[in-house]
Amino acid sequence: MDAVGQAELVRSGELAPVELVEAACGRVQEFNPTLNAVVSPRLERARAEAAERTRDEAAFAGVPFLTKDMGAFTAGDPIAFGVRALRELGWCPKRDSAYWRRLRTAGFVDLGKTNIPELALQCVTESPTYGPCANPWALDRSPGGSSGGAAAAVAAGVVPAAHANDIGGSIRVPAAWTGLVGLKPTRGRVSWAPGSPVAPLGMACELVVTRSVRDTAAIFDLLAGREPGDLDALERPAAPYVGGGDPGRLRVGVLAEATTTVAMDGECRDAAEGAGRLLAELGHDVDDAHPAALARGLDVDRVLRVFAVSAAGDVAGLEPLVDRPLGEEDFEPYTWHLVRSGREVSALRAASARRKLDMWAASIAAWWSEGFDLLVTPTMPIPAPRTGELAIRADAVEEGAHRMLGALAFTLPFNLTGQPAISVPFAMSAAGLPLGVQLVAAHGREDLLLRVAAQLEDALGWGPGVRSPRSARTKGPLSRQHPVLLGNDQGSLVTVQ
Repeated sequence: MDAVGQAELVRSGELAPVELVEAACGRVQEFNPTLNAVVSPRLERARAEAAERTRDEAAFAGVPFLTKDMGAFTAGDPIAFGVRALRELGWCPKRDSAYWRRLRTAGFVDLGKTNIPELALQCVTESPTYGPCANPWALDRSPGGSSGGAAAAVAAGVVPAAHANDIGGSIRVPAAWTGLVGLKPTRGRVSWAPGSPVAPLGMACELVVTRSVRDTAAIFDLLAGREPGDLDALERPAAPYVGGGDPGRLRVGVLAEATTTVAMDGECRDAAEGAGRLLAELGHDVDDAHPAALARGLDVDRVLRVFAVSAAGDVAGLEPLVDRPLGEEDFEPYTWHLVRSGREVSALRAASARRKLDMWAASIAAWWSEGFDLLVTPTMPIPAPRTGELAIRADAVEEGAHRMLGALAFTLPFNLTGQPAISVPFAMSAAGLPLGVQLVAAHGREDLLLRVAAQLEDALGWGPGVRSPRSARTKGPLSRQHPVLLGNDQGSLVTVQ
């Protein structure tokens, strides 16, 4: 069940909050040895918190949740940003982030922190700090990153929803590769208060990965809106995101392929084109149109320069927490390469790189002023890769970095523009892997994305409670029944649905 469905069980009296949490704790204990999705569990605290909610009237009383090891703070719980030195220190923040204060007020119960790549710098979750996280659809494949542990846990049914954030695709990438809904909101829509020692680059957004559009909308309703002191913030709209209704007839463009350092997979291209055809069937005006600059692709070297400066700043922000300088021995090769490179970039070169990326992004965002409401793309150019396939080797850091950023050809541009974008599950590959498509709207139009995503959810039959999904209009049928991992007598694992 999704989070809304679980909350309804509590409101009806069918289950108590503590029963929801106890069941989720059992799933953490059963499945996490295989998935490696939860890296810092707080199960006993979660049980105690759920037991206190016996007569709770909160909207999501007792609904279990997981928090990414990056971004939102929970007071007194360790957070390490994927960095070994902080994990060994066991550093804990002293207060909740606004993000978690709002969710706790709504009744959610945190079961612990989820696996991420080091400093959330990669689109796969395979760090030396925590080890690789497995994709529950295929245990030899990655669930993506940087919110990989969150997506693996939700896709496997451990919890119905989990915290995620996105600086280059870190909500949408794992959502696409694990068959989930992942909305990156407009920049400034969800507060980062009270801040973090790791800088969000002006590109990062906080939200969740979920199994249903209604969950994403309901949790977004809780989190949207500014906090006192926010400098770059949007107010929440007057109308709620839940139950947004008919989006009307929209003008939609489709981009099924772009220049990238990763070869475009035919099934991912087919999924984007199939989404365009389905939207046309649903009454929208669909054109083979898109921003020309997006099709030409990212300037990867320029992006790497900006990321390098940010990584150097992140390490400087973490050093006071460990009370010592952090050096090469503290990080994996790619992270240290970025830190070292960032320290060597002059302020003038850093500002120039960001200015040129902003100009490129502005040319993309301007396309929506030409009368278009939505753009459809593949979320990713490839299905979920095998573990290690996108790993950045110590002897080929530059090559690996270019390949990894090439995989973000459709997601990272909208962190630069600040526009909202959502990945929705659309089809299954011939190998049985989920394929996501991305919908992008103009600045501030998350409401439009959620309405169209709900249309697709209904048309494809993968919404809450559906047991027999219909065809996804592409090569493979979409299965919305999430995989469950079961141990057999030999100790190996099988995936059943």
